[in-house]
Amino acid sequence: MPRRWTILAVLFVARAAFAFQFGSVGAVAPQLSQSLGASLADIGVLIGVYFAPGVLLAFPGGTIGRRYGDKAMVLAGLLAMLAGELLMASSASWSVQIAGRLIAGAGGILLSVLMTKMVADWFTGREIATAMAIFVNSWPVGIAISLMLLPWIATRFGLHLVNLAVAGWILIGLVLMAFFYHEPEAAASVEGERGSVTSETVCAVIAASSIWCLYNLGLVMIFSFGPTMLVEQGWSMAAAGPTISIVLWLTAISVPVGGFLADLTKRGEAIVVAGCIGFALLTVLLSRSDQVLPVVIAVGAVCGLPAGAIMSLPARVLEPKTRAVGMGIFYTVFYAGSPVGSAIGGKLSTSFGSASAALDFGAVMLLVCPVILWFFRRIVAGQSAGTSLDIERTGKP
Repeated sequence: MPRRWTILAVLFVARAAFAFQFGSVGAVAPQLSQSLGASLADIGVLIGVYFAPGVLLAFPGGTIGRRYGDKAMVLAGLLAMLAGELLMASSASWSVQIAGRLIAGAGGILLSVLMTKMVADWFTGREIATAMAIFVNSWPVGIAISLMLLPWIATRFGLHLVNLAVAGWILIGLVLMAFFYHEPEAAASVEGERGSVTSETVCAVIAASSIWCLYNLGLVMIFSFGPTMLVEQGWSMAAAGPTISIVLWLTAISVPVGGFLADLTKRGEAIVVAGCIGFALLTVLLSRSDQVLPVVIAVGAVCGLPAGAIMSLPARVLEPKTRAVGMGIFYTVFYAGSPVGSAIGGKLSTSFGSASAALDFGAVMLLVCPVILWFFRRIVAGQSAGTSLDIERTGKP
């Protein structure tokens, strides 16, 4: 097997640890709520605060990696994730739990920003689309495993062992990165021309990031509050988590399928609209149907379809020389919105007395995505018209 596929496997395992840690709170939310004396609103804050450091770290993340080395900063990120998890295991104090999630989240953000570049370094000019699809799927796989494994551990061994299980996976990722990852020999080290983005481009990137943020909030509501919703309906925690995890396992299939369909049909925007509307309707149905398993399967089959097309939106407005700063803006907006959305979902669940309110909130966010996509199209159309006018005036593209 070529070396690059081994490297991809290492990156996959390490990033899946990021997802496993993020999903750990939602996976054991009912027991965690009892142990900490926390409401669903509090659990929503604990889930969402993991992404809060991204507001500060996402934009400079690429620069930090370029200055100190991508591998060194990913290792530092994994160490921060490990330290945060061990801190959470050390005390049941609410302030310690929040501090642990913030420290761990800061490390996870570095992984999120830098690892995509590492995949590109190894696969540009080769099987880049396939590699990216596999890499992106480390997220749903990590969360699905947390939903299947952690409720079982919590039920039989307690929350302390849950923290240690998460720490164990992070440690595995740390060892793999330290001993098996290295920079590709052919990686170019020449810095590209730095460019500035126009106000129209900034607005387009913010619109694309808002769509990605709201789409992910719809998914977060499913795996964070879905298990609690099923427990409220009389399911055991050990059964509720694995059932909701089916969504994530099927997402690992539907994400690349959606990307393939978008490339094949050249109708990526139509897939975003149809996928988000279908996902929203199925989310509403999930909290109201007696046939939970068929609806869960349908959600998993549909919810991943828009992902690839959404992530392709920034490339339509960013040139190579503006891509670094543009993606910094993209991730900053995403990480700013994620913790707020999770907190709102938890607050609504507390106010209405049921976790199903969080799922309904997620459905509403999904229905907003096509509206923002319309604004994105208007901005892109305006840019295209401006470019055509410039060419007509100057005779130069």
